[in-house]
Amino acid sequence: MAGRGGVIRPRVRPLLLETDLADGATQTTKDGRGLTYPGPAVPAPGEAVEVARGVLWLRFALPFQLDHVNAYALADGDGWTVVDTGLRTREATAAWEAALEGPLGGRPVRRVICTHMHPDHIGLAGWLCERSGAPLWMSRLEYVTARMLMAEEAGDAPADGEVFYRAAGWSEAQIARWRDDYGGFGKGVAPMPRSYRRLSEGEVVRIGEDDWTVVVGSGHSPEHVCLWRRSDGVFLSGDQILPRISSNVSVWSTEPEADPLGDWMASLDRLAGLLPAETYVLPAHGEPFTGVQARLEALKRGHEVALKRLERTLRQPSRVIDGFPAVFGRAVGDGVLGMATGEAQAHLNYLERRGRITRTRDTDGVDWWSAVATEEETP
Repeated sequence: MAGRGGVIRPRVRPLLLETDLADGATQTTKDGRGLTYPGPAVPAPGEAVEVARGVLWLRFALPFQLDHVNAYALADGDGWTVVDTGLRTREATAAWEAALEGPLGGRPVRRVICTHMHPDHIGLAGWLCERSGAPLWMSRLEYVTARMLMAEEAGDAPADGEVFYRAAGWSEAQIARWRDDYGGFGKGVAPMPRSYRRLSEGEVVRIGEDDWTVVVGSGHSPEHVCLWRRSDGVFLSGDQILPRISSNVSVWSTEPEADPLGDWMASLDRLAGLLPAETYVLPAHGEPFTGVQARLEALKRGHEVALKRLERTLRQPSRVIDGFPAVFGRAVGDGVLGMATGEAQAHLNYLERRGRITRTRDTDGVDWWSAVATEEETP
């Protein structure tokens, strides 16, 4: 998943669940940040529009402030290869049924590719594979992680999670709510196929008459698959590059010392060195766009600004939750507390790995983070 609702102010990066996405562009438009949106009007539920040669764009509703996810159908001989599927909801299932019999012409789905394991991308993968008999294609880490999360049961919150969120500064009431809500991953995901076809970095996948190169990124999810048609520069980015929001980059209690922001920044650098300026990006949220180099630079700069603000905050010992205004530019409500905590923790871990901050755990199990004084700051 990636961002939702509200106005994005300059120099403030949105949370995973916040965005200012706008629909309905019917002609080439520019947004003032070096991006151009040359695509057709946004497809209605159950409809599809050709957004590049042999590529149909579909859109499915999400019951969040981020109210949609894009999927794509790639012409594949007498059928289709589908990329991403949407969340498991009645509305999305009905939209798929309409699309399969309508704009997809009743032609068979030959394979289902999922860019990564978040529910808005894999939610209907199992349903679509079962309906069509098509195999599921994913990277190994994404598939295995999804299967692991599907196996977790509601009410079975791990003690390590309580330690993690208490260290971040959560109240006991907030921890209790997290415990009560734990295990909800499978609610938005149909049962996954028990086998899959692995996608790997650099692999070339033949789809119809075209070769698509697998490009793997990391940070938002562990082994996120993008697909690149080098012949004409079409790039299916999933959540790895989005036009108006920055995908959530979080540390979770299962790996509290992880450095996903380091992985994310390295992926942005790699993509900047790989993709030509004229690349046509087909994202999982928002509209297809050009201007990929400007967007990659803006995504990286947003994190760099947040890191600098966070270091200034840490001139006084602070908890993870005290860093929210520095990272996000505003206070954070309980509705997105888990994601906000994960992303703030990712920024702190990034700085700690690079020797720029330290932490101390108090007798209540709360971590207090402090910036390392530079020579200029030392009296």
